[in-house]
Amino acid sequence: MASNYPLSAAAPPKQQRFGLPQMVMIALVLAGAGVFAYLELAPHKPAAEAPLTPEARAYIRNLKLSDVGMKASKNYFSQMVVEIAGNITNAGDRSLDTVEIYCVFYNYSGQVSLRQRVAIVSSKMGGLKPGETKSFRLPFDNTPESWNQMMPQLVIAAVKFN
Repeated sequence: MASNYPLSAAAPPKQQRFGLPQMVMIALVLAGAGVFAYLELAPHKPAAEAPLTPEARAYIRNLKLSDVGMKASKNYFSQMVVEIAGNITNAGDRSLDTVEIYCVFYNYSGQVSLRQRVAIVSSKMGGLKPGETKSFRLPFDNTPESWNQMMPQLVIAAVKFN
């Protein structure tokens, strides 16, 4: 007896899960995520530090640092925090918007172990008027172990006038 039914049925054609439009969309999403991660997570270069202008260099002699001292203590996380505090006086005749200094820490061999630029006067603090004295406080929790435990050198790095 012959049957009119085939012994095996042809399997239906397999459908692709992802077509070309879906693959392009996935590639764009992955590329966008990669660019976002690179821009957000990659270390950023610090802004170029502008050198002192000749005008600012000439005015430095009018800036007086006084009562500068250093103390060390441990913070809540048992990290050593070095704090430098003092006063700055504007003995000149111009109002200042910003004064930044380099704090240069040395190791036992006399080599620089940390050099950090920080503001001791800023527009947020109200600037520094002629004849005015303001106090500053600079905490450092990133001093290297090679630091010689001596007062860092303080060098005026920037002066911006109002």
